[in-house]
Amino acid sequence: MADEQVILITGTRKGIGRYLAHYYAEKAFRVVGCSRGEVDYELDNYRHYCLDVSDESRVKNMFSEIRKLYNRLDILINNAGIASMNHVVLTPLETVHKIINTNYVGTFLFCREAAKLMQKRRYGRIVNFTTVATPLKLEGEAIYASSKAAVASLTEILARELAPFGVTVNAVGPTPIETDLIRSVPKEKIKALLDRQAIHRFGEFRDIANVIDFFISPKSDFVTGQNIYLGGI
Repeated sequence: MADEQVILITGTRKGIGRYLAHYYAEKAFRVVGCSRGEVDYELDNYRHYCLDVSDESRVKNMFSEIRKLYNRLDILINNAGIASMNHVVLTPLETVHKIINTNYVGTFLFCREAAKLMQKRRYGRIVNFTTVATPLKLEGEAIYASSKAAVASLTEILARELAPFGVTVNAVGPTPIETDLIRSVPKEKIKALLDRQAIHRFGEFRDIANVIDFFISPKSDFVTGQNIYLGGI
């Protein structure tokens, strides 16, 4: 049992978020998920919200409901993210705004609102998502990699700001995983990226869950401000 801990995961409709929702529901956490659309599954101890993670009013309303329903939030996993592979001269400004709003603004909003709930119990775990595209300086991913670089910086600073409240803030940077996020990327580009890793394979959902499990463990109360890139970058 997870002592009825409440875990909030963003972007649970598909991909990594969907996997994590199932993974933690099976571990008897009370799971709250959100995405722009409805999910096509039902789980015990799972509650879903439809919203855009960068919509401040909707986000605040959701956290208000979490407070009323559970009066606590133990863990936040900021998984929601979007990418678009374009050369900089071909990148529309609309795409820039969408990526920044989802990847950075959404992460900021959820961290801020989660911290308000967590500080009351002097305990919390926040895990953000970065990407290996940032240290690899991946061509065609300028905006995506930059948005995640901002998340890495946010993680390090929030770790200091929230430490007095007993809240740790860390990040995991996955290598490519076979999800919708990379299906539009040419295969030769993906292969070239995997070849730059120390371990030449796609990441798997279990690889990410392993790092998150470490970060959210009660024993990891001295681990904060860290960003773990997978695959040996």
